[in-house]
Amino acid sequence: MIVSLQSLLALGVVLAPFTLAQTTDPQLTGTWTTKSRKVITGPGFYDPVNEKMFEPPLTGFSYSFTDDGHYEEAYYRAVSNPSNPGCPQGIIQWQHGTYTKNANGSLSLTPFGVDGRQLLSDPCNYGNSIYTRYNEFELFKNYQVEQDAYSGAQRLNLYAFDGSPLNPMYLAYKPPQMLPTQTLNPTSTASAAGATSTGKAKRSQEDLGVSPEPMNKNVLIKRKEPVNTDKWWWIGVGITALGGVTYYCF
Repeated sequence: MIVSLQSLLALGVVLAPFTLAQTTDPQLTGTWTTKSRKVITGPGFYDPVNEKMFEPPLTGFSYSFTDDGHYEEAYYRAVSNPSNPGCPQGIIQWQHGTYTKNANGSLSLTPFGVDGRQLLSDPCNYGNSIYTRYNEFELFKNYQVEQDAYSGAQRLNLYAFDGSPLNPMYLAYKPPQMLPTQTLNPTSTASAAGATSTGKAKRSQEDLGVSPEPMNKNVLIKRKEPVNTDKWWWIGVGITALGGVTYYCF
């Protein structure tokens, strides 16, 4: 049986939307962000031309998805230090790549490995923030797109690879607010393939494909100065002493 080239092309046109529908979900299309609505993907979070990351006023995270299977994510985390409350850390992370809706309903997010960036602020250990590459494959076991019962806004619930829920996100932009969906900073020595882990977890810099040295030592992150506990202790002692003198005098 001989099939003409025109017939094959026509068949491809017919099947293309069906194939796309199996690997993407139009419900996801848009930019989603957590309740603070201060962390949004796109050029307001990361400038790939000048290698700059911008600190949002509040912590949170954001994901964007396109109809054709691309995604972008932005995270801003504050990490407390129970043993030394005056030494918290701040972490800003950005990456993008392609996503796939799997047959079991899970989502696989594969980043463009050379493009991801991380900015770590550790004021008690480093004078400047540390700017490195960031590359982490993500698997979400399940997800839901629904209308929030309280606000009426579209809501996205993501569940991590182990089934634990992430903070809910709400639709902020549709179409999504994103940087170009292609490799932005290609290199000749780094591969664009994503890491092979099955979810978010703490790993070494080598596992993440991160350069051990800062990519740009002059990149700074805005932060508050560490709390000087000795200073506030002596202020408290002074106020207490002044109160005692006032009591006996009056």
